[in-house]
Amino acid sequence: MKIGAVVICRYNSSRLPGKILKKINGKPILTYIIERLKCVQNLDDFIVATSINSTDQPIVDYCIKNQIKYFRGSLENVAERFLHAGLKFQYDYAIRVNGDNLFLDHKLISKMISVLDLNHYDLVSNVKDRTFPKGISVEIVNINFYKKLFNEFNQSKYQEHVTNYMYEYPDCGNFYHFINHTLPHAAGAQLAIDTERDFTFAGQILNSFKKDHTKYGFEDVFKRMIEIKRLH
Repeated sequence: MKIGAVVICRYNSSRLPGKILKKINGKPILTYIIERLKCVQNLDDFIVATSINSTDQPIVDYCIKNQIKYFRGSLENVAERFLHAGLKFQYDYAIRVNGDNLFLDHKLISKMISVLDLNHYDLVSNVKDRTFPKGISVEIVNINFYKKLFNEFNQSKYQEHVTNYMYEYPDCGNFYHFINHTLPHAAGAQLAIDTERDFTFAGQILNSFKKDHTKYGFEDVFKRMIEIKRLH
């Protein structure tokens, strides 16, 4: 069973252009994400999935420079890009990682991967009902299942949102949903990098760490977020 992470990103995001390569302490957001992915147990591979649009060339240049595997696909049809990336690299399961998830929790991802050993689920997710903060989303998808499903939902309303169809039609597959019981008041908190304000705040959180950023899970990040907001 081959499990790979697919980091979905583009350069010209509407709210914060170039955010995936914007630097905090001299290091691009994409580097932080990759460093965290490298800590995930039982992860066989990871790639960056961007578009064939010329505006995404800076991402490709970054990948080439840093010897990171990448895939280029449709700009608008993100579902297709995700699927084709998983198929090209022959993943049995692909983990969807958004390019704004700087604080993705590698320990949480490792736990979610371990669930696949219990049952060959079509989807393992922590997104349902948003019990985790935004920016900590993890979705592990069976690529063969997704390929079959794609033919059913390949219409405009589902193309940009890779997994929405599965939440709207929960009986279409065998799904397992992680629920956050350890820190319930963190549900829906904004830890994704969506705006300039989010970017600045992420820098403040990172600067509050005494150890390497990979040592901090989502609970730690959320607590730092609360502390910083209290001080300001």
